[in-house]
Amino acid sequence: MDWLIDLIRPFNDSLASTIVLYSFVIFTGICLGKIKIFGVSLGVTFVLFVGILMGHFGYRVDGNVLHFLREFGLILFIFSIGMQVGPGFFSSFKEGGVKMNVLAVTGICLNVVIMLAIYFIQGGSEGNTSISQMVGIMSGAVTNTPGLGAAQQTYLQINPDGYDVSQQMSMGYAAAYPLGVIGIILTMIILRKIFKIDPNKEIQEIENDEKSSQLAPHILSLRVTNKMVDGLSMRKLHMLISCDYVISRIEKPDGTVIIPTSQDVLNYNDICLVICSQQDEELFTRFIGPIIPDKTWEREKGPVVSRRILVTNTEYNGTKLGSLRLHSAYKLNVTRVNRSGVDLVASPNLRLQIGDRLTVVGKLDDINNLAGRMGNSMKRLNEPNLITMFIGIFLGILVGSIPLQFPGMSVPMKLGLAGGPLVVAILIGAYGHKFHLVTYTNSSANLLLREIGICLFLASVGIAAGKDFFATVFNQQGAMWVLYGFIITVIPLLVTSIIARAKYKLNYFSIIGMMSGNYTDPPALAYANKYAGSDTPAVAYSTVYPLTMFMRVIAAQLVILFFV
Repeated sequence: MDWLIDLIRPFNDSLASTIVLYSFVIFTGICLGKIKIFGVSLGVTFVLFVGILMGHFGYRVDGNVLHFLREFGLILFIFSIGMQVGPGFFSSFKEGGVKMNVLAVTGICLNVVIMLAIYFIQGGSEGNTSISQMVGIMSGAVTNTPGLGAAQQTYLQINPDGYDVSQQMSMGYAAAYPLGVIGIILTMIILRKIFKIDPNKEIQEIENDEKSSQLAPHILSLRVTNKMVDGLSMRKLHMLISCDYVISRIEKPDGTVIIPTSQDVLNYNDICLVICSQQDEELFTRFIGPIIPDKTWEREKGPVVSRRILVTNTEYNGTKLGSLRLHSAYKLNVTRVNRSGVDLVASPNLRLQIGDRLTVVGKLDDINNLAGRMGNSMKRLNEPNLITMFIGIFLGILVGSIPLQFPGMSVPMKLGLAGGPLVVAILIGAYGHKFHLVTYTNSSANLLLREIGICLFLASVGIAAGKDFFATVFNQQGAMWVLYGFIITVIPLLVTSIIARAKYKLNYFSIIGMMSGNYTDPPALAYANKYAGSDTPAVAYSTVYPLTMFMRVIAAQLVILFFV
């Protein structure tokens, strides 16, 4: 059994021992992270604590190997997040998202201000807690691992020999993280008590808002009773009605159903199937005629069927829907486009993306012909798009290496291995289709890359920090770190959530989702979703998450650059 003892003994830098150590730390951490205490679990972050424990017992990894795995894991994690949030990053600033994002940024600023206030109150550079340790505590308090990685990477750019100091950030992060999760949930409860919120009333408000939602495509069956419309072609009708809409089918008085082209006309007493926004319903009822509420479109009345086609042919990535000329080329109508579970009105200027699902109406043979051109292959979507991924990482590292000189900084700022890939991934996710880059990645593949990346990063950070962790944290100074982190967690959340409720009258479940997204904290979101019994917290979470993730990475770097 000497071979086994040699493989698992501490201070063994062999490649096999390193792989065994990482595998043990990761699978043990993930298993322990699934344990729930009062309905809350720490998730994959437990990998960090298992790594710390193994490091405490003398397990080591070769410095170059550990550095590579840590940085590469961080890049994978950051890039996957950027690709995930990219498509919705800029749209998150529209309508109600502006208020939530302003509140989230306000919370980030308060986190930084409170952290700096604690730093100077406890003595500044002469105090017991350094600014690098405070940045680690702040990252743990807001449960933001990318911020920790970005701060460490930025510190090592300024001080290449400051590896031990960067590990102090990891210790501060680990000390503050558990109460960071608890603090978010505690603030949710406090907010409910302050405003005496009735959860049932909040749920009813959500249901009423959903009923009056005007964002999704709205389907109407209208009878043509306006004689001024009689004889108008589809082309002329589109000139008169400027909003986005599609007339999918027309039923003539004799029961014949046609798929209208630009030359086909509406006649008096025709019945037409219109897809538009709900807010435009009154326009169509006044312009065309009354709604037929119980109308069903039976296939047997004409050779017309409705099918969904999956866009998987890269040739059509970024192509405008109108440029396909489906009326003239295929005698088909696209009534809706489903993207990532959201139905969009099929306007001519809508640019297609890989993974879109088109709802198409027409003859079956014509639909099959179009499906062959568009790809319509689920197998293609399951294939990973590694070209786009590594182009993005390549460009991200280049962008992260560009020196940016700002007044007051002793050295030029660089986005680094965290900020650079994040910025590029967001831009590729949002605009990559315009350059015919396939940005679609199914959720399973994205989650796999993200989880592998964060596990490698957390395991590396934990193993490196474990040697001195218990001696540093489990004393009076460590207790103060926990207290500092709790203050940084709770006060900004209370301030922003009270403003959201008292001034903006936001729904309670939207507020707690926003709180979870502001701290990029999945365990808190899971608690919020379970309490709400709906996806309202998740919607608010996804609204603020993209900007918050970006700002927390940049904020951690700026603090290091200005104060180290």
